Amino acid sequence: MTKPIIALDADGVLLDYSVEYATVWQRAFREYPTEKDPKAYWAADRWNVERLVGERLEHFLGHFEETFWESLLALPGASKACRDLHAAGYELVCVTAMPEQFASARQRNFHRMGFPIDKVIATGKFAEGKSPKADVLNALRPCAFVDDYLPYMAGVHPDIHPALITRDPNGSPNFGDALRHVSSQHNTLAEFSRWWLAQTGLPRN
Repeated sequence: MTKPIIALDADGVLLDYSVEYATVWQRAFREYPTEKDPKAYWAADRWNVERLVGERLEHFLGHFEETFWESLLALPGASKACRDLHAAGYELVCVTAMPEQFASARQRNFHRMGFPIDKVIATGKFAEGKSPKADVLNALRPCAFVDDYLPYMAGVHPDIHPALITRDPNGSPNFGDALRHVSSQHNTLAEFSRWWLAQTGLPRN
């Protein structure tokens, strides 16, 4: 029998992109930034850093390579949440809006952090007029899709339960009419996991 699938975003749901952003800044400019707003949604707003343009921006972006994508830390409770879902009989698939060339690095990151995730689908960030994840999700047809970025819920098949992680409210894009695309909201993946397993009546560790 085929296991039911839960599709999970990575950055902001499973992994702490924001903390590693500061480490990349240090590698690029040899200075670790001070924290400005720990509740900021966007990494660039969390840290006291300049707005980059031109050559300095290109220099910074050049440091988001294999080493970065395989070294992010797990968010608190995220690994256990995945293990609980996996133990309850779900197959976990990561659907992430990152360049396909780094999907294997992301997979290594998951294994290093103890996530029971054996499949990573990298969609890239852009799809004209719709979520870049929509086509993949609609073909995969998971029972639930968990993401922390509301625009990526648009165009998801109505049979899929879209669950929004509402983390870090300052500057968040997760508001407005597009919330109609969301079936449930949770502060963290751990909160979603507990809620989902209680709703479905499946066992939890």
